[in-house]
Amino acid sequence: MKGGRAGMRRRMRRGVYLLPSILTLGNLFGGFYALMAVYNDEYVAAAIAILLALVFDYLDGGVARMTGATSDIGIELDSLADLVSFGVAPGLLAYVFALKPFGWIGGLAAFAFAACGAFRLARFNVQTRSLDKRYFVGLPIPAAAAVVATFVLFMKESSAVVVFGREMVPPQATAAGVLLGMYGLGFLMVSKIRYRSLKGLEMRRRRPFTIMTTLLLVLLVVASHPSLFLFLFFFLYAASGVVRAVPAWQKRHPAEATEQPAPTKQP
Repeated sequence: MKGGRAGMRRRMRRGVYLLPSILTLGNLFGGFYALMAVYNDEYVAAAIAILLALVFDYLDGGVARMTGATSDIGIELDSLADLVSFGVAPGLLAYVFALKPFGWIGGLAAFAFAACGAFRLARFNVQTRSLDKRYFVGLPIPAAAAVVATFVLFMKESSAVVVFGREMVPPQATAAGVLLGMYGLGFLMVSKIRYRSLKGLEMRRRRPFTIMTTLLLVLLVVASHPSLFLFLFFFLYAASGVVRAVPAWQKRHPAEATEQPAPTKQP
């Protein structure tokens, strides 16, 4: 009996460790599919695949933390998948969608985005046990990739901004904005600007009814124009770190300006 129970526990443990890896591979598949979609000039499909990879990445981390199924191999595999899905795929998508007219300058912007994402992932793996869990140092690479993907979803198949059937912003101006945006996102990823982590929010001290009502209203608004509001959400999150870095903000929020060490006990 004891041997049978021990064998069952070992099989359950292997299953627990296998589930996060399957989700990580789902993340990697999303990035790989996005690359194939870009090759076939299917920009919307590529953007959706990147966002689906983001969902798999979120589930991967959540399941690993809840089940205690974290491992060094899993962390490295997750970083490699993130580099493909949130570094290479968005960089290539931005290049083919809007940066091609700039030639090598546009290619350099796409490469800079991917390279900064790789550095961001490497720095996170090194510093993850020594930093305040409430904040990220630098813009997280999934959020940077989401800005690119939701922008493409908002623009659809054309790089010109069209409102009510009229072209408001020509493709050349949009391409210039994407060029600057890719360099800006790359800089934010490698910077020391801090971003609030949703995992660090103390939900128990807040009012659940107010939170649920707010989330419901947000979902209803997003559902009315999903591509626009998803882009605004991720764009504003990317801009929020810059706002927090302004001295005037730090004077008004001194507690947030002081970095706290992470607890030594791992979740």
